[in-house]
Amino acid sequence: MDAENKSFSRDGNKIIHTRLLNAPRELVWEAWTNPEHIKEWWGPDEFTVTNRNMQVQDGGQWNFIMHGFGKDYENNVRYKKVVKHSLLVFRNGDENDELGFDVTVSFESKGKQTLLTMVSVFSSSEIIDKLNREVNAIEGGKQTMNRMEAYVNAQSKLYQQAKTNRISAVSTYLNFPGNTEEAFEFYRSVFGGEFYGNGVQRFGDIPAQEGMPPLSDTDKKLILHIGLKITGGHVIMATDSPESFGLKLDYGNNMHINLEPDSREETKRLFDALSAGGKITMELQDMFWGAYYGSFTDKYGINWMVNYADEEIKQ
Repeated sequence: MDAENKSFSRDGNKIIHTRLLNAPRELVWEAWTNPEHIKEWWGPDEFTVTNRNMQVQDGGQWNFIMHGFGKDYENNVRYKKVVKHSLLVFRNGDENDELGFDVTVSFESKGKQTLLTMVSVFSSSEIIDKLNREVNAIEGGKQTMNRMEAYVNAQSKLYQQAKTNRISAVSTYLNFPGNTEEAFEFYRSVFGGEFYGNGVQRFGDIPAQEGMPPLSDTDKKLILHIGLKITGGHVIMATDSPESFGLKLDYGNNMHINLEPDSREETKRLFDALSAGGKITMELQDMFWGAYYGSFTDKYGINWMVNYADEEIKQ
């Protein structure tokens, strides 16, 4: 099978998953190595994850609990080799555990996409058969990869909104679980005016891309981006972030102050100063849409986005 197609195969004591993801390598890497991201998709359908600690480095460990089937499953991952944005090699389970297995995950840049290959090596083919009988391991692995793909694609779509976020130097960015349009019709009834910039943009307006799972008719109607000027010319912007995209929206993480500085230097200064003592959710970096972008929660619990792009991108 063509390596660039979504694929699954079994070769003796190996299970191989391949996915071509519609997101840049840096974003996919973040989904695999940031505990705030990986807990949103790791595991089969209906499973949840509680992280204890995660140190993605040579010799580091990721300790977590998987909750499913009415039980809690302790998990321990030890990273053997980490090459940022390129390679993860880790052991899932103790070295002397016959049910443990070794995993190699490679991240290959394909333009604006990422070819992800995950190879899991078990001690024997019989162990795979045993796990498959007892916990439906093969189907569980496929479901995990499907959840990862849905989450990465959803994150990629949300980040693409920065292409249109050139409305003002400071704005407020809001996330809703699926009722953005209702909320903004209400805000417009209060403040008046028309929706800003390109008006209402929906997920269904995005051209279909190879490898991207099809959207349901309901998801196509969801809001990708919308903006409205309120009092004093301030702009509020928003997007839908539904669970069908692999996202979990909690009140408190659904609002960001969005800063758009006028230089890379000022962007870095603000990011470093405001995030000190806080929690970084996206490292400041050059993103695939052309922006220098990062996000974090400061030490007082306030969420921020810092976003700089050259003038030709802003227009």
